[in-house]
Amino acid sequence: MSAFAGLRADLAPSSPFLPAGTLSMSSSGSPAALELRGIMSSGEGTSYYIYDRARKSSRWLMLDESGDGFVVKSADSANDSVVVEVQGRELTLPLKSSKIASTGALQAGALASYPAQGALAPGAAREPTDAEKEALHAIYAEAHRRLQEKVKLTATVPSAGRPSS
Repeated sequence: MSAFAGLRADLAPSSPFLPAGTLSMSSSGSPAALELRGIMSSGEGTSYYIYDRARKSSRWLMLDESGDGFVVKSADSANDSVVVEVQGRELTLPLKSSKIASTGALQAGALASYPAQGALAPGAAREPTDAEKEALHAIYAEAHRRLQEKVKLTATVPSAGRPSS
């Protein structure tokens, strides 16, 4: 076993088979297991969602904030990436792109009921159709009827904890 211990020191720090900037270690907490999966800006600043595949855990961290053995050192908003320091090494993590698979072809005319893109300004309200007005009125009437029914029931049934007079 001790004959193999010295061989580990001769290994290259990165693999030619991994993306640039990725370190090749694969044990728990290793740099190769880290991914940048999200970026969120808030009033407090920008947070970065770092996922550790080996530990199957994740954390939102801000700049110079540490978590699970690494520190977010800097961010490049133009390239959607961060530099983290792990085990004394700096590693650039690009934002992982989402993969969305199609669930099948759309049926003909499935989008015909939607308004054309740009037909309404974002956040603009449109006047409801007569059918929509009737449906909303029916919902309101049914909700009102049920509320009145509930009020009648609570008025006729004495409370279990209240003594009757």
